[in-house]
Amino acid sequence: MSESLAVLGGITAEQFLNEYWQKKPLLVRNAMPEIMGLLEPEDVKELALEEDVSARLIRQKNKNPNEWHVKSSPLTKGDFQKLPNLWTILVQAVDHYSFDIAELWKKFPFIPQWRRDDIMVSYAPKGGSVGKHFDFYDVFLVQGHGHRRWQLGQMCDESTEFVADQPLKLLSQMNVDFDEVLAPGDLLYVPPGLAHYGVAEDDCLTFSFGFRMPNLAEMTDRLSEQFAKNSVLTNPLADITRLKTNAIGEINNTEFSYLKTQLLDYLIQAPEFDAAIMAYMSESKYPNSIPEPEEIVIDDLVEVINSGYQLILEPASRLLYRQQDQLLDFWANGENICISQSFQEQLKQIADGASLAFDEEFNHTDILEDIVLLLNQAVIMLLPPH
Repeated sequence: MSESLAVLGGITAEQFLNEYWQKKPLLVRNAMPEIMGLLEPEDVKELALEEDVSARLIRQKNKNPNEWHVKSSPLTKGDFQKLPNLWTILVQAVDHYSFDIAELWKKFPFIPQWRRDDIMVSYAPKGGSVGKHFDFYDVFLVQGHGHRRWQLGQMCDESTEFVADQPLKLLSQMNVDFDEVLAPGDLLYVPPGLAHYGVAEDDCLTFSFGFRMPNLAEMTDRLSEQFAKNSVLTNPLADITRLKTNAIGEINNTEFSYLKTQLLDYLIQAPEFDAAIMAYMSESKYPNSIPEPEEIVIDDLVEVINSGYQLILEPASRLLYRQQDQLLDFWANGENICISQSFQEQLKQIADGASLAFDEEFNHTDILEDIVLLLNQAVIMLLPPH
């Protein structure tokens, strides 16, 4: 039996997954008090102006609040001048720019890393919102500053109608059956498809921990990219056995069935499948936020062994692994990683969210070579002592 989790209101992870995950909402008061003070409203505005940050400024007209305008990055200081009464700024992937915020993912150890999207933060003055909407992914909404009123409604899907001629996918109606105000530290879990509407009660910061599943269209794109690397697949297929003629404009059923079978038979056993899925799942959604590391060599590492440094995952990078027989197959930022077997267990711990003291345990040439490789690729990083 697993232990109860404060972030889930004292229930266990198993209870949450069985009763709430992708099924119904959960409100937990004071679930994450440590989130308070991590960001202030001015911090969000400044972050939105950074060159590599993905942000959106959403405005509602004073004379007609039902008329919405959206401007996406790059944003300038001029965009924040002469704002209407109702507006919201959304900044994506704040976990890529703050170690303290990235650490908050550890509050959700019961959801695998490959399901993580990013931590988005929204700031709005009183009355600001992004309208009535729904998402196709799981989200934990955590109040970081001020108060926001949340209303929840019906389940929606791809056939749900939206308000016409608006830059946002806004719901025309919502059947409200949940109406609560969240204070700093409060958490609200919203499953995919559930209509929700959040309005700032005062100056308000809300953190959105998004967990997204992959989609088949993008997975197919990655598979095609892997197929393109296999020159054998560019060779023409052998023709079928032709015993009689048919109209030259027709692909008859035998021909069509043959072509389809050739394709499906290859897909069933295609070695590219594993690489395509792992490459896709390990990609960083915001690669521009991965820092350009300073090139280091082994001697640089030897100098700081036992100096209090910690080996951690670079917050903007994604590191995943699969168990393959007795070995681990590692992927990071869309690429397969080849490391020595002696470093596999430690790298697995880093992928699982651990911070490892950089001490004598790593003072082996093959391990140091692996660490240099991954540091220079910005997959992992050395966190200096506080």
